[in-house]
Amino acid sequence: MQPAHGPDGLRHARSDLARLALGALGVVYGDIGTSPLYAARECFTGQHGVAATHDNVLGIISLILWSLILAIAVKYIGFIMRADHDGEGGVFALMARIVPASSLSRATGHAWWMVVLGLAGAGLLYGDGVITPAISVQSAVEGLEVATTALEPAVIPITVAILVALFLIQRRGTGRIGAMFGPAMLLWFAAIGIIGAVWVFRAPEILWAFDPRMAVRFFAQHGIHGVVVLGAVMLCITGGEALYADMGHFGRRPITIAWYAVAFPGLLLNYLGQGALLLTRGSEATHNPFYAMIPGTLLYPMVVVATLATVIASQALISGAFSLTRQAVQLGFLPRLHIVHTSGKLEGQIYVPAVNAALMVACVTIVIAFGSSSKLAAAYGIAVTGAMAITSLLFFSFARERWGLGWAVALLVLFLFVDLSFLSANIVKIPQGGWFPLAVAAAVFAVMTTWKRGRLLLGERVRESTLPIDTFLEDIDRSKPVRVPGTAVFMTLMKDVVPVALLHHFKHNQVLHEQVVLLTIVTDHVPDVPQDGRLTVRALGCGFFQVIAHYGFMQTPNVPEIMARAEQADVHTDLSTTSFYLGRETLIVSGTSRMNRWRAELFSVLSQNARPPTMYFGIPANRVVELGAQIQL
Repeated sequence: MQPAHGPDGLRHARSDLARLALGALGVVYGDIGTSPLYAARECFTGQHGVAATHDNVLGIISLILWSLILAIAVKYIGFIMRADHDGEGGVFALMARIVPASSLSRATGHAWWMVVLGLAGAGLLYGDGVITPAISVQSAVEGLEVATTALEPAVIPITVAILVALFLIQRRGTGRIGAMFGPAMLLWFAAIGIIGAVWVFRAPEILWAFDPRMAVRFFAQHGIHGVVVLGAVMLCITGGEALYADMGHFGRRPITIAWYAVAFPGLLLNYLGQGALLLTRGSEATHNPFYAMIPGTLLYPMVVVATLATVIASQALISGAFSLTRQAVQLGFLPRLHIVHTSGKLEGQIYVPAVNAALMVACVTIVIAFGSSSKLAAAYGIAVTGAMAITSLLFFSFARERWGLGWAVALLVLFLFVDLSFLSANIVKIPQGGWFPLAVAAAVFAVMTTWKRGRLLLGERVRESTLPIDTFLEDIDRSKPVRVPGTAVFMTLMKDVVPVALLHHFKHNQVLHEQVVLLTIVTDHVPDVPQDGRLTVRALGCGFFQVIAHYGFMQTPNVPEIMARAEQADVHTDLSTTSFYLGRETLIVSGTSRMNRWRAELFSVLSQNARPPTMYFGIPANRVVELGAQIQL
């Protein structure tokens, strides 16, 4: 945001800030904003729930309030969001900031552990992306059961229908529905806050829950069982990672304003209201305390508003999965995928069909398999708490560099005390469904590490069969081969050697174009690279040019755009007469591979199904020549 001067500029700045804060309210707080639907309920009705006695209610509501304060207000809003990478947040952005670019492919020691943690965190976020839409939508639709038991059989079909519709509209982009995110969530937080406040006035003794001694007393009375209940309490802080991951879209200040002005007060009032209801009605209201607070005449409208809020919460996680995937592709941890830009103005609005389809199938499957949001809650905790703990460990390196070792250790102890308490409470849920996000994370981790390792070994094999560019140019200068009109562009990952496709072309055709461009696209360890610093052009002699294009890990390269900018540096190109030469490797998996056989086979499958470079880089298909080569992996 540009600085504003004068009254008019100040008004514009405030208007922009308000708009961003409203947008952040809708997108960022969707997941955490729907937690009142199931957090308190799970503490009293879950597999390890407790009786709704006076002391238990005060103790659990106190745990919920202080979890919001410590995990969200202090940890994420106060500290984690300071660890941005050129304004971007999220586990990959944090990893890219603390791990040098040169160490990403061959990380050792501390850098290796940071890469491992980053990939593990990404895997858990994918697991979260599967469970969040399922549990959020289903918990909202379950409000119909409160209205009438006759609608109970319709809960799962309605949930599945909403989820399928949600995923089907993703191809249209978030731009069209994004305008309603902020106002809808503003309505939601206002509604849940007002409903909660009504019950707080009826039983004001619930305000004692702000006393942390209530939480301590609860643990003293229940011992190890109190730790288990903590696994249900943590449902109130789901979505904390979304605050950090979506920071690049809004900025830290608008997110902070939206939190303290709207989201935090609404959540506090609603949880206090649910506690006041339980103090008043006891076990009678434990089945679904959120909907039990609502008068009968407002129940159906509230189910509609809650469902809309959960759809927004799901949208935030789905969009986050798309962004995470693009970052992984650009950083070299996933093969090229079809990425659709759904907005001509906002680069962050993207759609990844393969990820969208996988998430839809997974969400529908677990809704049918688990059957209720209460059972899904068992699978929820591991993904969220695991990702939070990994973020804390990665943040330690940032804090040590910025504030010194003493402050870094103090913050790490505080954050891990909260994170590991929640994580240990959720370990007992692994047999009941907690295994699911762990399985998703393990699968994603295996794919990412295999692809990164495979590309590294493949590059070494290719380098063994090529020549230094200087040696090749000296030979061209001596032999004076036949040159044909036009321009040939050879894409290569290695800047100092001759592309294999060029060697094969020259060996078999014995001719070269008048102008030959060696194009290398580099992904830098920054989210975005500005256009004025994106391109480097160097004349190599003999009609050869080396063009190096730099992109950030939040950007998608475009070859026609690169060539248009290269023309300004005397590289004369006309797409209608330019030929693009690409190498296509056929991998042969042998017993001499430096990868485990299952990894080599997996890498081969991933390579075969990677999106063709022509589509990923926007190269005109009718101007492409592919030259194949067999490489033993």
